[in-house]
Amino acid sequence: MRSPIFAALIAASLLGSCLGAVPAQAQPPSSTAQPVVTFHVAKVRGLDIFYREAGPANAPTILLLHGFPSSSHMFRDLIPRLGERYHVIAPDYPGFGNSSAPAPEAFAYDFANVTAVMDEFVTMIGINRYALYMQDYGGPIGIRLAILHPERVRALVVQNAVANVEGWNPAIVAGFAKGWARRTTETEKAFRAAFTADATRFQYVEGVSRPDRIDPDAWIVDQALLDRPGNDRIQIELLYQYQHNIALYPQWQAFLKSAKLPMLVLWGENDPIFTTKGRDLYRALVPGTEVHSYAAGHFALESHAPEIADAMLDFLDRLPPERK
Repeated sequence: MRSPIFAALIAASLLGSCLGAVPAQAQPPSSTAQPVVTFHVAKVRGLDIFYREAGPANAPTILLLHGFPSSSHMFRDLIPRLGERYHVIAPDYPGFGNSSAPAPEAFAYDFANVTAVMDEFVTMIGINRYALYMQDYGGPIGIRLAILHPERVRALVVQNAVANVEGWNPAIVAGFAKGWARRTTETEKAFRAAFTADATRFQYVEGVSRPDRIDPDAWIVDQALLDRPGNDRIQIELLYQYQHNIALYPQWQAFLKSAKLPMLVLWGENDPIFTTKGRDLYRALVPGTEVHSYAAGHFALESHAPEIADAMLDFLDRLPPERK
């Protein structure tokens, strides 16, 4: 049994240690605490569509569309920064992240159908106006959304997503082209190579100038989801269907040129998949496009989230105010 004197000595020692760790004049809590990110599921066509949300519900909305092979997880550092002033929504597509992943026999994994689900999703949660952030797969999905409902789009933010053949690494296109031309077990090997553990890590670390900022959890989480039983069939189907995006590039370019939406391009200029020719297209199509390039790779948010958030907030804050 501990004596009263011994207990008093321990208490005094702990109190002294705590007091010694606190400045004499305690500072009040910061009034700039980042907003809470919340996690939700919406039912669309019987599918669970998972999404992350932050920021005031009555503020202008930013819709974040993720790339391959990631999910809304890729926005984990960006969402709290944008949520200080904006309403932020980041969904997972069917087959990705925490959303439902039905077998290809039960769901058509092509980009038109995924876009249709995203369109129904934003309608279901009550979003009718937004700025679009598009990365990788988010490009073809986001442009399709913009063409479907141009009246909903305040602005486009493009981060390493292309709308021209020249924007691709030619070696990657050459590998995929064999599978697009003739789909066999042999030609599908190029698709399968894109979601191996080595390929997933490569997309995160290649071309990065700040390797100490790359959280390995990013590719570990992606790979764990890719490795779920049956998910390989989903990914092969989407990579096969990607050829139809390329066929639509002229139509997308014409839309961007005529719509003249405010556009911000954020580019990891060392991206091993999409080249700076992809970046340069947008300014050629839409004069006045604002461009920021970073010494980063395909997933530029992993190393440059603060800079990208600052550029986005500055750009979005300068947009004309929304009419009530």
